[in-house]
Amino acid sequence: MLIWWRGWLPGKEVEGAKFRDYFDHHEPLSQVPSHRALAMLRGRNEGVLQLSLNADPHVDEPPRASYCEQVIADHSQVRFNQAPADSWRKTVISWTWRIKILMHLETELMGSMREKAEEEAIQVFARNMHDLLMAAQAGLRATMGLDPGLRTGVKVAVVDATGKLVATDTLYPHTGQTDRAAAAVAALCLKHNVELVAIGNGTASRETERFYAEVQKRYPDVKGQKVIVSEAGASVYSASELAALEFPDLDVSLRGAVSIARRLQDPLAELVKIDPKSIGVGQYQHDVSQGLLAKKLDTVVEDCVNAVGVDLNTASVPLLIRVAGLTRMMAQNIVSWRDEHGRFRDRQQLLKVPRLGQKAFEQCAGFLRINHGNNPLDASTVHPESYPVVERILQATEKTLSDLMGDPATLRGLSPPRFTDERVGLPTVTDIIKELEKPGRDPWPEFKTATFADGVETLQDLPQGMVLEGTVTNVTNFGAFVDIGVHQDGLVHISSLSDRFIDDPHKVVKDGDIVKVKVMDVDIARKRIALSMRLDERPVEAPASRDTADRRRDSGATAARPTARSGGRQSGGPAAGGNSAMGDALAAALGKRR
Repeated sequence: MLIWWRGWLPGKEVEGAKFRDYFDHHEPLSQVPSHRALAMLRGRNEGVLQLSLNADPHVDEPPRASYCEQVIADHSQVRFNQAPADSWRKTVISWTWRIKILMHLETELMGSMREKAEEEAIQVFARNMHDLLMAAQAGLRATMGLDPGLRTGVKVAVVDATGKLVATDTLYPHTGQTDRAAAAVAALCLKHNVELVAIGNGTASRETERFYAEVQKRYPDVKGQKVIVSEAGASVYSASELAALEFPDLDVSLRGAVSIARRLQDPLAELVKIDPKSIGVGQYQHDVSQGLLAKKLDTVVEDCVNAVGVDLNTASVPLLIRVAGLTRMMAQNIVSWRDEHGRFRDRQQLLKVPRLGQKAFEQCAGFLRINHGNNPLDASTVHPESYPVVERILQATEKTLSDLMGDPATLRGLSPPRFTDERVGLPTVTDIIKELEKPGRDPWPEFKTATFADGVETLQDLPQGMVLEGTVTNVTNFGAFVDIGVHQDGLVHISSLSDRFIDDPHKVVKDGDIVKVKVMDVDIARKRIALSMRLDERPVEAPASRDTADRRRDSGATAARPTARSGGRQSGGPAAGGNSAMGDALAAALGKRR
């Protein structure tokens, strides 16, 4: 690739320190990964970096006559033979290259590169969002949420097993009121049989974790398991219109504690209340098209909700509106009907909900679950339209529904084509039999939590070579960020994720994974932590910068997969040539010289 990307900074070393890796940087445009492209574009937008394209293949050699200008001269069959007009011809060719072709190439290539980088960044955000929403649930267990704070105090909220708020308080254990705070927490835990204590991972998180451990020592009857929970987006929810409608009489600061507690019980049900962009599990999310990002994330949320289904008797309005076929008005009417008439006992009762007609029922009924209702099928993925198929299966097997569900020996002996008709095809019958074989199967992974090391609370507590346990909080194209309990996530570079070569970090880790990492380097000034999941890897005395490491990895990977980062697009393709004959000729010439 002959087109190079250059970045330099004229007199803004201090102001643009975070872009230091790009002060004197160049690389082939086709090899620029999306995260680096977006970083350099951000630096340019902030007035720190200057970016330009250089199509001359001899960029590292002393200045010479422009190769591209020579290509134009050859294409135009111009020969210089000391004629009086040669100087004018050279000026015209130089002007043609610099003003017409180069500017056109730079605009088109920059735009193409940005579009590809944005598309890839949006895909990364979508995958992380999916993993976060589908994270393991703690389940129906009474939970206390602690939103840590030093001067402002620790906000406390207790929710019962169904997520209903039952108690709140504000305590000041870090400002000399430890005894009173400990007694209050213990009293709440014992009164409401708290099984889990969710502690937000923000400011004073580790101090609050120590405080709760002290509470358990003082009051042995307090058995609630403590779990560090990401509080990303909790403050956004607290000040939202939705939170005001849900808790009109509750102080804004306490709403965040409720959100922290509930997201431990059921991440999907709670996180759908928050704008996905506020959760921050992507890369350079503010530098991409916000419209495309919002559309993609909304699709991911709806897919997750519809994939696992919704409990009709506990779902909130924000969760219900994500179900296919339901509008906000319908969702609100479902909740109102439930409040007035009590639990739904079967899916057919949905038709009694105002404004929810037959068409909407057909779309949404299969995604709405009723546990412990009149019909066991209402708790499954089987749509009410397919209940007659189940009746035919029951007649053929001469079993009751309760006996048939969970009986793989009988179900695997059935012939699916036998139960098809003009309305229900073979794929549907096959899915019904699979659902009957494993009714109510749990789509979520096992619930696990990370244990942070005692005494490791700041960057100064991290010596090289220390092995820690942490939680993956974000996965990008260049690696994974891991929370190790020091209020600053560390980065495991893609080259340190595995002993084997990988081209996508998502193949190794995902959001919420519990991993063991080794501390490779700590840059306190820039608040950067370099980690490795290769526990036999040895820290280097003078670690290379992140950008140097990126380039070293990319250069090694390019030989094995030359177009992995560029999507197979080469410099001589349509983007390079533009739509003119001169541009096409230049692109072809550049392609021959590669």
